[in-house]
Amino acid sequence: MAFSEFELKRIEKLAQNFVEANRPPAHIRAELDLGFRITGQSLELFDIRPNWRNPNEINELPFAKTTYVKKSNSWKIFWMRQDLKWHRYAPDPEVRRLEDFFAVVTEDANACFRG
Repeated sequence: MAFSEFELKRIEKLAQNFVEANRPPAHIRAELDLGFRITGQSLELFDIRPNWRNPNEINELPFAKTTYVKKSNSWKIFWMRQDLKWHRYAPDPEVRRLEDFFAVVTEDANACFRG
């Protein structure tokens, strides 16, 4: 089940605030930028970069994901490993609020999200 319209707008606003606060300076955004996407019950954060072989091709490289679990009223946190699969983030596998997810990604205690 997808989010309600009200929940979706709230999530989009929080994600947009996170992206704006963490985007690189305007003069390098053509080379590196930050974005997000909401799919079903999940929110993904990704880097936006030109392909190294073909600069006209743009790549989205996901680095963090959270999925809302209605039953437990919590957000599960995942990070993208080198095997290109999502893995649970061990230090904080779940948080109660979406704001806490953004705090975990910002802190990045184990350098899993942004390196």
